[in-house]
Amino acid sequence: MSGLALGASLIMAIGAQNAHVLRMGVRRSHVPLTVATCILVDALLIAAGVAGAGALIGGSPALMGVARWGGAAFLLWYGLRSWRGLLADSRLEIDADAPLPSAAAALAAVLAMSLLNPHVYLDTVVLLGSIGGRYPAPERLAFSAGAMTASLLWFTLLGFGAARFSRVLARPLVWKCIEALTGAVMLTLAAGLILDGIAAA
Repeated sequence: MSGLALGASLIMAIGAQNAHVLRMGVRRSHVPLTVATCILVDALLIAAGVAGAGALIGGSPALMGVARWGGAAFLLWYGLRSWRGLLADSRLEIDADAPLPSAAAALAAVLAMSLLNPHVYLDTVVLLGSIGGRYPAPERLAFSAGAMTASLLWFTLLGFGAARFSRVLARPLVWKCIEALTGAVMLTLAAGLILDGIAAA
């Protein structure tokens, strides 16, 4: 339950990965592939963190610096990119005739959103890994399973829920609200990482 609660509190915040899953769900484009990839990547990162990678990164000022500043740069770029969409006619096409990416392109996109965002490593490997790694060996498995279950439930709900309500979510006003909220959260997270980096310097 501890792993489930902590994993849910981290993963449910709107981030680059969640926004991508939401987009793919609204477009009804390779939803099972996107959801399954996010769950698998999270599971592998959580397992690596609890197994010791989290303590290793957390104990290295250089690695923590790379994770903080890299994450801040990524989140800053993504937040400004989301807000830029507010100035355009921002909506998603869900028309059956609209061109959709191939499975390979969809896989590459979700892997990029999952693995090229340093903030993901801070949440899964460093934070979850550091906390889970403090438990006795037999309890680490239960903590990891709880955190992985949070990812499974959330991405399944997000991806397939967005597909189910795609016509509502794809309306211009609704999508502009999603973009505005996404941008605000991304820039807030970026500011937090920048402040952490300055404090640690």
